[in-house]
Amino acid sequence: MRSFLSYLIPPLFIFSDVLASDYHEQLNLKPLPQSSLLASFNFRSNTSLSQFEAHNFRYFPRSLGQILQHVGTRELHLRFSLGRWDAESWGARPWDGTKEGGTGVELWAWLEADTEEEADLKWLTLTNALSGLFCASLNFIDETRTTRPVMSFQPEGDHGSTLDNMHLLHGVLPHEIVCTENLTPFLKLLPCKGKAGISSLLNGHKLFDASWQSMAIDVRPICPLGQECVLQIEQTIDMVLDIERSKRPRGNPIPRPPPGHDLKCNASKPYHSGDTCFPSDFAEGEDWSLDRIFGKSLKGTCPLTDPDAPPVCIHVPERRDIFTTPGASEMKSPDGLSRCYQVPSEGDFSMMLPRMSREGDNAKTVADETVQPETPLLYAERSFTGHGQDRGGVQSILTNPSPDTIVEFVYMESLPWFMRIYLHTLQARVEGTSGAKDDIVEEIYYRPALDRVRGTQLELRVRIPPASTVFLTYDFEKSILRYTEYPPDANRGFDVAAAIITILPSTSPGAPPSRQKTSNLRTTSLLLSLPTPDFSMPYNVIIFTSTAIALAFGGVYNLLVRRFVGADEGAEVAGGLKGKLTLLVAKLSAKFKGAKGKVE
Repeated sequence: MRSFLSYLIPPLFIFSDVLASDYHEQLNLKPLPQSSLLASFNFRSNTSLSQFEAHNFRYFPRSLGQILQHVGTRELHLRFSLGRWDAESWGARPWDGTKEGGTGVELWAWLEADTEEEADLKWLTLTNALSGLFCASLNFIDETRTTRPVMSFQPEGDHGSTLDNMHLLHGVLPHEIVCTENLTPFLKLLPCKGKAGISSLLNGHKLFDASWQSMAIDVRPICPLGQECVLQIEQTIDMVLDIERSKRPRGNPIPRPPPGHDLKCNASKPYHSGDTCFPSDFAEGEDWSLDRIFGKSLKGTCPLTDPDAPPVCIHVPERRDIFTTPGASEMKSPDGLSRCYQVPSEGDFSMMLPRMSREGDNAKTVADETVQPETPLLYAERSFTGHGQDRGGVQSILTNPSPDTIVEFVYMESLPWFMRIYLHTLQARVEGTSGAKDDIVEEIYYRPALDRVRGTQLELRVRIPPASTVFLTYDFEKSILRYTEYPPDANRGFDVAAAIITILPSTSPGAPPSRQKTSNLRTTSLLLSLPTPDFSMPYNVIIFTSTAIALAFGGVYNLLVRRFVGADEGAEVAGGLKGKLTLLVAKLSAKFKGAKGKVE
């Protein structure tokens, strides 16, 4: 049987376990500070490449496999993200950020084509097909939202000599609203389709009520040495749930203030009394159970999954008590910081984590009962600078928290064509020093925008010294769009995609394992305000024109259908009409009386 630690390591780096089973699923739970819970759902299916090419998809979803075969897709990565990851409170991102995308929808793929024109046509076909499959607006990823990254992305699969005719294309829709319509197609790609196993916990009401959530789909070929190549599809859902909000019953959807006797107060404060309450520390954690957090219990296990892999794991210290339903077996890790559970194949499963004890002389400390979040390799934030409707600027603040390690990364921005940046204004400076741009930025790739044809692509290779903060700034000019190019909510602003940061592996000897692999992170998206015309003026013109046409038409129609007579002829016309009506009424009355007499 495989070691327990292999279940907690990302499957991308364990080739010996990749082919051990055709289907694998696992749920990892990790309590976070501020009464939050990270839930990571991972589903992985392997299909032989020979069987896939023969249209024998096995566990690979046929609907997606036929699309990839039709357009010649060698590797695919799709992301649906919503919310913001709080790195200062929650620490490092799950999966080292490799399963994370920018706000909205993000897609990048390697397509096999002989020319760039052929790759563009296949990209158009791929985005339209995926748009229909996932009920998303991927068909709006046109040439103005498509880039060809040079330094930011590298293939994750084994492609051999086919890299020569492979083209990488990347597109993002930062304004896309991720909702239940995207979750349902995601579940239909799974073998058990949300009816059994850990996927039975997925509920749109809980997922999209999370503080941060990301859905990822990765398709890549893997060819370990001495083994047959397989095509792997990995589906991942990560969410950060607010425990208090998630425990709210379905019958009480509107959060209401709790009564006074239910408030959790810190009684150690000297000013604590019956009429004052200082909230207790969020770090103490809240008690929660699986069925209360997700609204239902886990429905057994998926019969197709690997029986050796425990489906549920939780990252809490060994001394912390956990209660489960009968029939589950517990396996603890050697480091004492996590444990996994084998779930009965049939029946419901739930687990409860009680609140930490804080009373008595032998009270446990918070550090002993919680797993402290890992410090991220890099902190990043991005915002607009300047004012006015003509020009502006962008500022990115990148902080290296390590006291003795240099961080090297690739910073990429995909900007819309109506943001015309001035490359000569690009500046990179280290806080507290007078370092020049050339001392920090090692390489620059810049592809200028063309109006209504393509956007701006900017990639920088940057090195940050230990315990330093780097400020990247540049200026840009705002374009004026045609009035037909403005959306209905033009005054809201235009979404600018998040910056993509790829942290490169460290080349220094003795680097920790977290620094020996590639990791990613995304900044938040931006909201750009453009010069907007007064759309009330066209509305006023339309109203004025419609009124004038209505008056003109009414007058002409009145002249055509009205009958004009003299004043002296009005009485005769009226009398004639009155006489005709009187005669008609008399005839009808006589006819009615005659019919009534015959009946009698």
